[in-house]
Amino acid sequence: MTDEVAPLGTAASLPSPGSEAAALAGPRQVRVWDPLVRLFHWSLVGAFFTSFLIVDSARIHERAGYVVLGLLAFRVIWGMVGSRHARFSDFVKPPMRVLGYLLDILRGHAARYLGHNPAGGAMILALIAGAALTAGSGWLSTTDALWGVAWVEELHEAAAYGTVALVGLHVLGVIAASLSHRENLVLAMVTGKKRA
Repeated sequence: MTDEVAPLGTAASLPSPGSEAAALAGPRQVRVWDPLVRLFHWSLVGAFFTSFLIVDSARIHERAGYVVLGLLAFRVIWGMVGSRHARFSDFVKPPMRVLGYLLDILRGHAARYLGHNPAGGAMILALIAGAALTAGSGWLSTTDALWGVAWVEELHEAAAYGTVALVGLHVLGVIAASLSHRENLVLAMVTGKKRA
């Protein structure tokens, strides 16, 4: 584990390692994802796919797109002032570090991170950009100046399908990391807790 975390509770309330109480308690869990990060994550999934799948109803499609834009604005702000693992400074790494981590995955010895690993951090930025481009181009296509303009509609559609492809890669990465580190990352994004 490369992230240092403070244990939940005080040292006096935790069973000592190797004790019978520690064995019965199982692996210690620490809170990683705050409630706002988790609410944002699942709300973005719901709003994006509502808009992606419901194109026949302009009203639902557009409203879901506006929800996506609002959620993204919140996430950018929360990425600067939120809890430790929500902040961009915690998980945005230089490109060479991301590439090194991806090579470590291929070699079978990628480090476990309590927050997002470097590849996961890069994926978050890509997903935010893809969702913003999709929703932003959708909004532009409703303006008087760009209503019915072909390139805006084509950009909107390409961005939507590109973002869905990124979501697929994200899910594959979550599965791979879950298997590699023997932890359920989907459950962690529900409960907010991971193994210490």
